[in-house]
Amino acid sequence: MARVGLPGWRLVVTAPEGPLLQRLRDLGCPVIPLPIDGVRTAASVRALRHTLTRLRPVVAHSHLAKADILLALAGAGLPVPLVTTEHHIPPDRFMFHSSLPAAVAMETVHRVRLTRFQQAIAVSASTRRDMQKWWHTATPITVVLNGVDRPTAPPVRPSGLRMLSLTRLSPEKNLDMTLRVFAQVAESHPEATLTVGGTGPELDHLRTMARDLGIGDRVEFPGFVDADAAMAEHDVLLQPSKSDNCSYTLLDAVASGMGVAASPIGGNPEILPERCIAQLDDDGGLARIAVEQGLDPTVRPTLPDAVPTVAQMAKRITEVYVRRSASNGPNSAGSRSETNGEADPT
Repeated sequence: MARVGLPGWRLVVTAPEGPLLQRLRDLGCPVIPLPIDGVRTAASVRALRHTLTRLRPVVAHSHLAKADILLALAGAGLPVPLVTTEHHIPPDRFMFHSSLPAAVAMETVHRVRLTRFQQAIAVSASTRRDMQKWWHTATPITVVLNGVDRPTAPPVRPSGLRMLSLTRLSPEKNLDMTLRVFAQVAESHPEATLTVGGTGPELDHLRTMARDLGIGDRVEFPGFVDADAAMAEHDVLLQPSKSDNCSYTLLDAVASGMGVAASPIGGNPEILPERCIAQLDDDGGLARIAVEQGLDPTVRPTLPDAVPTVAQMAKRITEVYVRRSASNGPNSAGSRSETNGEADPT
């Protein structure tokens, strides 16, 4: 967003010191370090409230739960309109909570903090439905799909069965299915390979599973990889995740001309054609899709018109900022990315 700018608005970002702020500085975006890690929540709230009081932004915009909660607390009583973007709600309320009371408690926190927001943005229609289903919010929600820029020329990619997974190695990403699907592909296509890029708690389990499936010599676990370089070196992205909303990995894969085989979770059906999607209980179906996507580049997906460019996404977000004035209330404050950011019109 800082790269393309918010048309008609000045962006200031407050966030913990780290790579994000340094990248923003390199782009010429004003930043304000916010203490979060290693400090009490009350100290973070005081620091954020001080920033809001000093800057007096026309609108403040938050991303991700920790920042949302901090700004809801910090902005209490301040005349700063609040906008929030929801990036991820799991379809299973127990995916990240071990009990019903824990799940209900967090849903209640979100429902209460949203009462301080004048507008909300969801990254997919699926996300908006889940916000309404689990959080019962009356805050107006606008869908703004994640933006991705198209290449200047349509990508020309060869056929091939170099499979790729790019994700955190954690249970909700369903990498067990990724390995089972690839094992079926490998059985009839000895040239096929799989790279599982990423880090996470499931690494040892996945390595053991690959050996047990007899594909240990055809699956690589390189850890963190550069996404653009990895996509350029592979043919098909495998992503049977149990939890996605509007995956940038899928969007970037499609934009680069890769084949895609994915689950029907979240916003995936909003950005992928049916021929790229198989149910979570259909290993064979996903394996067939992966092979077809690899060997026949003509059936690979293209980005639908509904997916905006990054500049179009920025413009749609500013349109939400303008609407916030119609519902401006006394309690609002904001943050950006995992942290905080404010915007003023220019």
